[in-house]
Amino acid sequence: MEDKDLIAYARDAREHAYAPYSRFKVGAALLGRSGKVYTGCNVENASYPAGTCAERCAVGKAVSEGEREFTDIAVIGDSEGPCAPCGICRQVLSEFNPYMRVIMTNLRGDTRVCAVSELLPGAFAKTDLRDA
Repeated sequence: MEDKDLIAYARDAREHAYAPYSRFKVGAALLGRSGKVYTGCNVENASYPAGTCAERCAVGKAVSEGEREFTDIAVIGDSEGPCAPCGICRQVLSEFNPYMRVIMTNLRGDTRVCAVSELLPGAFAKTDLRDA
């Protein structure tokens, strides 16, 4: 799948975002090793910490459907530059593949691509846990 195709999935997912507080809608499209695409959008809550980011929404959907291996994720928002995953999302993505390609873009098409490990060097991993 080409980056533009994954970005199109993310753009479509963004339209479903529930962002009445920040009004900052984000969409994500996660590509499983199987070739299946899982989309997600941010879902805000009046109790702000209870909200969910688009990236974690997509990961949750994929994992709940049995997918555990991912190669790429596209993230899109109406930001000044390419929309980057927050720190929590970086940690979650790293759990599944620190070398996953992250395609960050905005509505104007500004794009940056890098690996999760570049966004979160020194990520906490299962190897940091005893008896893992």
